[in-house]
Amino acid sequence: MLKGEPLWVFLGGVVVALKYVIIGIVVVVAVVAAALVLILHTAHQVPVQYVGSPSGYEAFVPSGTISYKGQTDPVGDLILPNGTTLKHAIWNGKYADTIIKNHNQIVQLNSQFVGQTDPVNNQPYVPLQDFYVIKGQVPVQQVTLNGQTYYVIEADKINPANIAGFYTYDKWVPNFIAAINTPGTYAAVLPGNSPVYQWTNTTGTAAYQTMVYGHYGPFDGGVVLVLPNKIIPYGTTYYPSGTSLNNYTLVQQIYNPSS
Repeated sequence: MLKGEPLWVFLGGVVVALKYVIIGIVVVVAVVAAALVLILHTAHQVPVQYVGSPSGYEAFVPSGTISYKGQTDPVGDLILPNGTTLKHAIWNGKYADTIIKNHNQIVQLNSQFVGQTDPVNNQPYVPLQDFYVIKGQVPVQQVTLNGQTYYVIEADKINPANIAGFYTYDKWVPNFIAAINTPGTYAAVLPGNSPVYQWTNTTGTAAYQTMVYGHYGPFDGGVVLVLPNKIIPYGTTYYPSGTSLNNYTLVQQIYNPSS
C-alpha cells in the first residue's frame, strides 16, 4: 500500500493537471472562435450610407412586400434627385405598415377603375402609383438576401417631418421627382370647376382620377405641380405627411390655366 500510494497521488496529479489543460484549451478555442465570428461578421457588415442630396428630394416607390428581419416591409425602387433609380429598395422602420396599407389601397382602386371611362372627359382611367418623398439624404444599407442585393432604407433614421406620401399617374413618378428638384416648380390646387378636368388627355384624366380616389381611401387629390410648359396632377396621402413638405401637401394657391 505504501509503495502504491505515491504512484496513485502522482497519477492523480497528472489527471487533474491534464483536466485543467483540456478545459483551458477548450476555453481558448471558444474565445478564438467567437472572436473569429465577430471579425467575419464585421467584415461583411456594410455600413449605412447616405444617398441623394442634402437639399434635394428622393422618392421610394413601392411595388410589393418582402420579409426582412422577421417582419413584412414594403419593397420597390428608390429614385434619387439626379434621376438614378436604385432597384430592390426595402423600406424598413417607421411608416412601413402605413405604406403597405396605402399601396394596397391604390392597387385595389386601380383594379376597380382602370378600364372604366372618366365621365368628365370620356377618356379611359389610367393606373395611379403611390410614392413617398424624402427631403434630404436617405440612410441606406446594402444587404444580400437569397443572392440578391437590396438597398434597405433605414426609415427610423429619417426625421418624420421629412417624409410625405403622394400618388400620380404611374409613368409620371420620375417626372414628379425631377420637377420638385427643379427651382421654380410650385404646387397649386384645381378648383372643382377647373377646365383641366375636361382636357381630353392623360393630364385631364389623372387630375380627375386623383379626386375620385380621394373618396375611397386616406387620400386627397386635385393638386398639380406647375412647371413652365406643363402641369403634373397628383394627390397626397393622409399619412405620412411631414411638415417639411407642406408646400406640396397643404396647398392654398389656385391653378388657373389661362394665367
